[in-house]
Amino acid sequence: MVSSATQILLDNYVRATGVKKGRLLQEALLHHLRALDALPADIIVPPRLVVSRRSGREMMKRMAAPPKPAGQLRALLSGDGD
Repeated sequence: MVSSATQILLDNYVRATGVKKGRLLQEALLHHLRALDALPADIIVPPRLVVSRRSGREMMKRMAAPPKPAGQLRALLSGDGD
């Protein structure tokens, strides 16, 4: 079972590439499982993160008014950081 949004993405990909759904799902699952086996557990970012209301509000606040980049980063990006 997949969500309707995922189903639409899957259908669009299959239609655009001609790859069969079963093959695509088999390859995707195998790729994912091999990555989980090969990579250290602490670098795997889960596809869904659950945050508290407080954390969510803080994230929204920071996205609405992001802090100004540090001077070193601005210099690096402008080419003056050599």
